[in-house]
Amino acid sequence: MALSIGCEESHLMFLRLFNSGISTTDLMVRDVALMFDKIFLSKHKLDLLNKRESVMSEKVIFRVYSSKDDFSRCGDIIRSLSLQGKLESALWLRNRMMQKSVIPDVTTHNYIINRLCRTGNMEKADWLIRQMLEFGPSPNCSTYNTFLKGYCRINDVDKALYLLSAMAKNGNWPNRVTCNILVHALCKKGLLEDAVKLLEQILEDDNGVATSDLITSTILIDSSFKSRNMEHALTLWVEMTQKCTEIDVIAYNVLINGFCLNGDMNFAYGSFCDMFKRGLLPDIFTLNTLISGLCKQRKLDEACYILKMMLIMGIGPDQLSYKMIIQALCIYGDIVRATKFLQCMLKDAMVPGPHIWNVLIDGYGRRGDVDKAFLIRDFMVEVGVTPNTFTYNALVLAEVKSGNILRAYSLKQEMLQFGLFPDVVTFNLLIGAACNFGHVQFALQLHDEMLRRGYDPDIITYTELIRGHCVGGNLKEAEELLGKVQRSGLPIDCVPYKILLKNLRRMRGPKKHLTSAKDG
Repeated sequence: MALSIGCEESHLMFLRLFNSGISTTDLMVRDVALMFDKIFLSKHKLDLLNKRESVMSEKVIFRVYSSKDDFSRCGDIIRSLSLQGKLESALWLRNRMMQKSVIPDVTTHNYIINRLCRTGNMEKADWLIRQMLEFGPSPNCSTYNTFLKGYCRINDVDKALYLLSAMAKNGNWPNRVTCNILVHALCKKGLLEDAVKLLEQILEDDNGVATSDLITSTILIDSSFKSRNMEHALTLWVEMTQKCTEIDVIAYNVLINGFCLNGDMNFAYGSFCDMFKRGLLPDIFTLNTLISGLCKQRKLDEACYILKMMLIMGIGPDQLSYKMIIQALCIYGDIVRATKFLQCMLKDAMVPGPHIWNVLIDGYGRRGDVDKAFLIRDFMVEVGVTPNTFTYNALVLAEVKSGNILRAYSLKQEMLQFGLFPDVVTFNLLIGAACNFGHVQFALQLHDEMLRRGYDPDIITYTELIRGHCVGGNLKEAEELLGKVQRSGLPIDCVPYKILLKNLRRMRGPKKHLTSAKDG
């Protein structure tokens, strides 16, 4: 009787560990494994623990102390560890079970394989599947689908297709999920025709029992739009509407996005209205897609109207909704209205990231409104958003546009005080400003500082320096610098040549005038 109580206590300890609610750690797993060992104690160890008990056969002990509940608990722990990403511990516990001739079920194995594939450890996943084929349990379709998706995630579609043939050899015929994974991977690589052929082959091999479902058709339509094959996309849409009685919002989002990508906003609006006719309500993705399409076509009034309609429909605009409109308004010069949308965001307790603030600062800077640019920066800090290098580059541009080169340079020093480092753009702005004002020596000092800090000057850097030499009348230095750039192998455009030729003509003009005057 004492023996039974001891086993019961160990089993209760085992359950208490699992149900404690504490995050499972590697140490805890080993404690659980010790409990696990106690459940599977050999006949000899049991006799030592309890001499009063009669000798029991190995078979009886196994039956008493290794119930299905015990095994399921170990499987639950392995799944939990896999979800937490503690694969080493999960595999360790699996091995301990295998040593006791207890094989975890296929679902438990699938959890481990799923995590291995998500972390890109395909070799280990392959090893585990081979173990399953050798010792059991046999992999099912879900196992292979997870493995396929893992290869597709690392862009190794060839191995995924090879695995497709291995599935059939092991008695697992691909299902719709398999088909969708491979079709999506092929379309993502731009292999639309291969995706269609694969789908047709799977359907033929299935003797016409299966049909391409809504997800597969949606993937193919999306890929057709992205490859600018609108005719094929619309053909697939018509086929899908004829076969599928229930078309969902995602399918319409793909259709609307396709029309927006091709600049057909009238068709996009038509599909939007068709959604309502089918009893489908648009979601945030639908409306953001329309806003994106309208902003790209500079139809900013319509984009702003869509944003207002979102509020009426009860669909709250998100960060992306505001970001697209604010950015478009700033690009096309309507900085005042962009600032009002920023205020709307803050009113809705939605604090934008640095990008939106930087776009507004850049917008005011390009207008020459330095005070407003700094006001936005101060407001940005006030709401808890930390300025970055792009923020300071926008402020440097604002000062340069206003002709305040010293204040622009002081911003570079301020960056260093706040632990930020100027980049190539920062130096190019300062070098360009120095050259425009004829301070070529200062520009060259900035160029040397770039090199000391480990930055590689680009063609913009050298173009500004060539311009500076030309402004100062040092055409010889400008020609030498251009020759140096040519020999360096740095990609070069036509701008430096145009600057140099323009100044050469300007210098030769007065000489010709003087020569003709002397001849006269």
